[in-house]
Amino acid sequence: MVERDRDDAGRALNSRPRDRLGRPLPPGSAGVARIPDDLDLPPQQTLTFAQQLLDDGLAFNAHEVLEAAWKNGPFAERMLWQALAQLAVGITHIQRGNQKGARTLLARAITRLTEYRPEDGADAPYGIDRAGLIAYAQGLLDALDAEAPISPEKLTPRLRG
Repeated sequence: MVERDRDDAGRALNSRPRDRLGRPLPPGSAGVARIPDDLDLPPQQTLTFAQQLLDDGLAFNAHEVLEAAWKNGPFAERMLWQALAQLAVGITHIQRGNQKGARTLLARAITRLTEYRPEDGADAPYGIDRAGLIAYAQGLLDALDAEAPISPEKLTPRLRG
């Protein structure tokens, strides 16, 4: 069994290099810069960082940033951040050519975005374009169902309106 790096609490760390699509590379390979396992940014910085990564075609890395917000953020917002992370993973699956995985994650993102309701009655906090992201993810699903090509330019959603 392979020994993994672990943090002080014993949780596994993922130090293996990865390619632009988040696929593991052999140890010692040069990969893309990794997102720190302990990333904890304020929401606006999280969205800015994730948007930059999406714009650069690094949806897997954007997923890691959004997943950190999901795991570290307030309980009332977890469904929203989880939906955003799943949207990014859905895009990652499209980039990797995994249509089944893309459909699954995009459908989950749509469900969570649709069901998310903040306590204050607002659409979504931090300027997140919930309705636009639902339409965007549905458009990707429609393209997958039609077996239409999806260009890299179509894989850069706008997280904020």
